[in-house]
Amino acid sequence: MKKTLKYLAWGCVALCLAAPAALADDDKSVNDDAAVARSLDIFNTLYKELNTFYVDTINAQKSIENAINAMLDDIDPYTEYIPAVETDEFMTLSTGEYGGIGSYLMERSVNGKKGVYISGPYEGSPAARAGLRSGDRIIMIDGDSTDTWTSDQVSKRLKGQANTHLTVTVVRPYDEDSVKTFSFNRETISVNPVPYYGVTRGNIGYIDLTTFNEKSAQQVRDALIALKNDPRVENIVLDLRSNGGGIVEAAIQIVGFFVPKGTQVLVMRGRDKSSERTYKTTVDPIDTDIPLAVLIDGGSASASEITAGALQDLDRAVIIGSRSFGKGLVQSTRNLPYDGILKVTIAKYYIPSGRLIQELDYGNRNEDGTYKKTTTDSTARVFHTAHGREVSEGGGIMPDIKVEPRELKRIVYNIMRDHWDFDFATRYVAQHRDEIPSPAEFEVTDTIFNEFKAFINPDKFEYDKVCEQQLATLRKTATSEGYMNDSTAAQFDILEALLKHDLDHDLDLHRRDIAYLISQEIMDRMYYTRGQVENSIKDDDFLDAAQQMFNKPGEYTRILNIKAKPAKKNATAPKKKKKGKQ
Repeated sequence: MKKTLKYLAWGCVALCLAAPAALADDDKSVNDDAAVARSLDIFNTLYKELNTFYVDTINAQKSIENAINAMLDDIDPYTEYIPAVETDEFMTLSTGEYGGIGSYLMERSVNGKKGVYISGPYEGSPAARAGLRSGDRIIMIDGDSTDTWTSDQVSKRLKGQANTHLTVTVVRPYDEDSVKTFSFNRETISVNPVPYYGVTRGNIGYIDLTTFNEKSAQQVRDALIALKNDPRVENIVLDLRSNGGGIVEAAIQIVGFFVPKGTQVLVMRGRDKSSERTYKTTVDPIDTDIPLAVLIDGGSASASEITAGALQDLDRAVIIGSRSFGKGLVQSTRNLPYDGILKVTIAKYYIPSGRLIQELDYGNRNEDGTYKKTTTDSTARVFHTAHGREVSEGGGIMPDIKVEPRELKRIVYNIMRDHWDFDFATRYVAQHRDEIPSPAEFEVTDTIFNEFKAFINPDKFEYDKVCEQQLATLRKTATSEGYMNDSTAAQFDILEALLKHDLDHDLDLHRRDIAYLISQEIMDRMYYTRGQVENSIKDDDFLDAAQQMFNKPGEYTRILNIKAKPAKKNATAPKKKKKGKQ
């Protein structure tokens, strides 16, 4: 029945989408409004007939939502229908506030028993102040057992109006009194977009910005002013790695802290020229001269790319890291009946040089169904920054200094997937809470790492057996094709022995990455996200690159071509890429 409804929903959408094209083909004079009206009339009549005569009862809400989502999926990934039951979560992303206890949750299975766990309370949250800790398994809320609940069910029960009371009972591992009950009030939880800022590498003022919400600009402003007032600070690093974006206005404000008031940052262009809108900075800058670097990676998108791209085009910052995501589309919200919301793509945005950084063309697909890229190396146009440097359109923001993120090794993934690092940190903090130093001083010593190795049970540790599976397939192929004999089998046996995993060796080989996982979990339990960031930047390839750039005489000005006069031509004027130009 579910499968039938799914195809019925898709069929309705296909008809709804196809009808305008069919009508237009039959009568070229039909205007868009008429085509839409006819298509909606067909869809409305079709659904009524279906609901009346179909052999089984149809879930109206589900089938219509399936039809809506199928239609929107055919447009782009960012145009979404948000039903009333999901609007609170959506608004949390933009406002940075919600009513609840202030904690991340995690659903997992331990020894075959599923449960929902506290995976990290926010610093200063009701959950943290009440005493809830990472690793606590929630077994009861207000007297109701949660044994069979999903994380979504637990989350909905924990959220609620501020100042309402609740009682949470948990099982705490590595504690003599393992069952604990906490009674406290929900509060308005504010998601801090700047979990940490401080001085690193002796003279670098570092700001970690995780999202662009209504609080982002003010938090960055406060951090920047505090760092400027620190006599040690000579340079600023704004970290936008893994920042998926958010509110465009927040990006404009943050760019405005570093460039003169009235500087053009963005042009939005919709379906017609009347919808074009230009954004300029509206606040007095905090500092237009201090050397500035922005860190990006493949997770930096949308508002992050506006910020990094604008500062690059204006030659105000050196961009360090790996190519950003490539989202040059802007969404807006429209209210729908019955408290629903439509998040719809309304425009493309162009940063100061005039380039569009959109990676994928959602209006065109390849034969395999994947989206085509907006540009290729041969078709990408070249634009110029304020100081005449060449930058290309499409494909996200390309950094001025490239630093590739560390590759996630399989054993590291296996440790994360099966929560070995999480469980070890829970036990370690339970046993050593009073011995753990500050984030700036903590490191995974030989003693801690050996303790972690001993914590892993080799009989329970599960590898991704890719080599073994491929070797078995090759054995089978060799046999079926007549190549298997005693000599070949002996060689296969030798290769199988060579590819056999040695857990102790593998753990030592990837110690740096594993130590990072362990330290992040321990810091989260002791010092929350603030501690995680402060500890992690001690060993950070991206920050190392920024430090080297700042410390090398003349390198910052060389990269930004600061001594060059601003280009006489409009910086938004594109220039065709020369043949063979890389």
